Amino acid sequence: MASSLTKDSAGTAGSEKTFFGHPRGLATLFMTEMWERFSYYGMRALLPLYLIAPDGLHMNPATATAIYSVYVSLVYLLAMPGGWFGDRVWGPRKTVAVAGTVIMIGHLTLALPSQGTFFAGLGLVAIGSGLLKSNISTMVGHLYDGPDDPRRDGGFTVFYMGINVGAFAAPLVIGTIGESVNWHLGFALAAVGMGLGLAQYLFGTRHLNERSLVVPKPLSAAERADTLRKGMIWLAIAAVFYIVTVVTGVYTLNWILVPITIAGLIIPVMVLTRIKRDKELSAAEQSKMSGYIWFFVAAAMFWMIYDQGGSTLAIFADNSADNSILGWDFPVSWYQSVNPVLIMALAPVFAAFWLALNRRGKEPSTIVKFSSGLVLVGASFFLFLIPLTIATDGHKAAAMWLVAIYFVQTVAELTLSPVGLSVTTKMAPAKYASQMMGVWFLAVTAGDCTTGLLSIAGVGLNGTGIVALQAALAAAAGVAIFMYRNKVKQLMGEVH
Repeated sequence: MASSLTKDSAGTAGSEKTFFGHPRGLATLFMTEMWERFSYYGMRALLPLYLIAPDGLHMNPATATAIYSVYVSLVYLLAMPGGWFGDRVWGPRKTVAVAGTVIMIGHLTLALPSQGTFFAGLGLVAIGSGLLKSNISTMVGHLYDGPDDPRRDGGFTVFYMGINVGAFAAPLVIGTIGESVNWHLGFALAAVGMGLGLAQYLFGTRHLNERSLVVPKPLSAAERADTLRKGMIWLAIAAVFYIVTVVTGVYTLNWILVPITIAGLIIPVMVLTRIKRDKELSAAEQSKMSGYIWFFVAAAMFWMIYDQGGSTLAIFADNSADNSILGWDFPVSWYQSVNPVLIMALAPVFAAFWLALNRRGKEPSTIVKFSSGLVLVGASFFLFLIPLTIATDGHKAAAMWLVAIYFVQTVAELTLSPVGLSVTTKMAPAKYASQMMGVWFLAVTAGDCTTGLLSIAGVGLNGTGIVALQAALAAAAGVAIFMYRNKVKQLMGEVH
């Protein structure tokens, strides 16, 4: 990336170095995010395959899907307390440094050949990812002169490219080593990736804005003591409970999975209810929150299907797909590189397409885009029925069927996800402006926890019946939102 550093670019002072015309600190955060996503998506690509592999943990597909779904939901669930730590305890810069260290230790723990250390490692990576997720985006914002800085949107675009570069490379490198050489060596390679990201982050912090060192709303001494006391009480209760279940011999994995999945469904409802019932909100803000709930529920259904690309589809590919192109075999984990490379290829196309339609006054509304995303993700699972039908009596489905499913899901994501992020910020009540992005992440948590509960209940998510049901529900939800678009528009007020 050194060649991309120039001097005297527009919007910078004097001879200060820039990164693609943006503040030099963006390079530091870009590379940190790239390496963190490299470690995260590399491990995630291996996770369901390792769980079902005979030389791995040799679990059944339902249990593997449940663990995968709970893990992904935890990452997004912990983004809210992660943001809280940045705002109230350490400040964004220190929180990201701690997060990177925890993630690296988590991957190293995963590399140890023991089931106990494996689950401990998963927990550490989830905690670290939650701490990092909200705070690194906050620091990108700090690099610019407020929300009206003309470079701000472009800076976030460059930053998010780092996510997709890391996500694309990870399965090709970590997935190949993990599947072809040794599972635990693959997990160790994820630790190396995070280590590289952490090293360059610590080296490049001098280029970050000084605001990233500030704790925006520090806890008072009384609040700190009270928070610590409550945290220790809950930790002690959990420790005693699980020690008792182990000692009495009743402990199973579901004693962990079930509480987390239930919490992942209850917490989003509690958060939305608390905001909706806040009497300090104006009538207009109350109306917008009522409208936002429609988008939230739709997004949860979307992510429930979309995130099965890393679990249900991956397990199907491992068992029932011909993972070769023109006679050349490739690791199953490589399918996880399809989405990020398509995102990088199609995102500029979509941006130009929406802009062209906007100039003609024909750009679809937020509601239409959202409903289209739901219908498309439903269509991806209708498409999934074809390889499911082919893969019977020992036959293998062609790899291109799976690539086609990932393609449709990527188009659905580009239709729904950016719009969801935008509408979240636009409809957020002023009092909860800094918290609403965490609320959006809770939609991912709710969707993945629904998948987790189905798997814990023993529902085979690779069955044609359940796949068709999910596809039909998503498509029906998309049509319902479109049909009620006028009502939702009224609730949204001036937001369009």
